[in-house]
Parts: sequence; C-alpha cells; structure tokens
Amino acid sequence: MTESPDEDRIDSRAEQLPEEEQAGGADDPHAQAEAILEESDERTDDPERTRRESTQTPDNPPSQADLADEVD
Repeated sequence: MTESPDEDRIDSRAEQLPEEEQAGGADDPHAQAEAILEESDERTDDPERTRRESTQTPDNPPSQADLADEVD
C-alpha cells in the first residue's frame, strides 16, 4: 500500500476553504484530508488499476503511446 501522506500535505489540505466553512465544514478536517490524500496517492501510484476499476473510464481507453502520438 502507498505510504501515508506527510503531515505538511495533510495540514495544508485540512485548511478549510471559505465555501467549506460556510457549508458547515468537516467534523474532522485533518482526518478527511489524510483520507483524500491517501486515496489520491494510490490512484497516482497505480494509474492502470485506477483505469480498470473506474466506472468513468471507457472500456477501450487510449494507451499512453496513443496519447503521445496525438500531441505530435
């Protein structure tokens, strides 16, 4: 499993935006930030698994090589 996000990243993400505070904020912004960052890190570390498990990804997504060819 992915290593836990460092405290600086968690503390930074735990800061509530004005919109979040106005909406009532999180009960535990630090725990929420940690969970969000852990999930984000897992998706970043294993993009192929993320693509396979996603319900938003097309069944036949372009490969990285296909995407690189589009840029050329």
